[in-house]
Amino acid sequence: MVEYENLGKLNKSFFSDYESAFKATLESGWYILGNQVNEFEKNFAKYCGTAHCAGLASGLDALIIALKAFEFKKGSQVILPSNTYIATILAAIQAGLEPVLVEPDINTYNIDPEKIRAAITDKTVAIVVVHLYGKSCEMDKITQICKEHRLKLVEDVAQAHGAEFKGKRTGSFGEFGAFSFYPTKNLGALGDGGSLNTNDKDLDEKVRMLRNYGSKVKYVNEVIGYNSRLDEVQAAFLSVKLKKLDQINDHKRKLARVYLDNIKEDFIKPVEHEDYFDVYHIFNVRHPKRDQLREYLLNKEIKAEIHYPIPPHEQLAMKGILDKGHYPISDEIHKTTLSLPISYFHTVDDIYQVTEALNKF
Repeated sequence: MVEYENLGKLNKSFFSDYESAFKATLESGWYILGNQVNEFEKNFAKYCGTAHCAGLASGLDALIIALKAFEFKKGSQVILPSNTYIATILAAIQAGLEPVLVEPDINTYNIDPEKIRAAITDKTVAIVVVHLYGKSCEMDKITQICKEHRLKLVEDVAQAHGAEFKGKRTGSFGEFGAFSFYPTKNLGALGDGGSLNTNDKDLDEKVRMLRNYGSKVKYVNEVIGYNSRLDEVQAAFLSVKLKKLDQINDHKRKLARVYLDNIKEDFIKPVEHEDYFDVYHIFNVRHPKRDQLREYLLNKEIKAEIHYPIPPHEQLAMKGILDKGHYPISDEIHKTTLSLPISYFHTVDDIYQVTEALNKF
């Protein structure tokens, strides 16, 4: 069986270092906002090319706190991609903002810069882009739009740790880069975790207050805050894996190369371009008979997943919020996309086995 993912196998090569990191953290007696978090924040900021990094409890919290930090007027509009995981949209709603969805480029699956301009109104205050599947958005055009219209820019980098656009790392273009360290991510913890990266010292200080009950000094609460702190144990594990993140990304790119070079043209494959350094958190193909293809692969003892089976605007939670819009490009992607195995534990032989099965479909 070629599994889609197996977190035990994925993390096996890190077990010894994890045990050492856990032991050191346990013996330190400091479990919240201590040296492990400080060290990870410093090194992850450096890796991403940002001045600051604040560790948080999850990627969703990172998005919510980023939008809350700007203190936008309630009901202001934020532009978001229609093709994304629902967390991106939940963050805008939780922050008291009105989500305005913009369709993706059918080739990259990321928000289409050409469609953003038409969605801007006098109520628009920010754009949240999502670097989906491990591919950066077209950041030169998007940053230019933000500059022209004086809009804040938040990057949802939950799926793109280490990805680049024209040599610059994702998470370093906007006011904020919001990261998730969910265990399946290229830089995944052994539980939930997230961070907000920024080059703005004042925003970083505000995030650090918001994540800690609105407090800089213990028992002195300056603003309405949250309890959203990356804990010491997860920070210790992340520091172990951060040292190998480039190796993880290189391995996934090597596996992606096998798919790209060997899958026949019956399948719509991810596009490549010299401006993009893709890290393939997810390797997706599209096919009009997606459901039959998935069943066929399972019969061949190959597991594949769907990211995502239901588009956000069709979710029950979005009834009365997003269900009045029409998003045909997103609908087409959600009906035809299939995610193939591409974990750090997979071998090149595993991927050749998948491609051979695909080509016989």
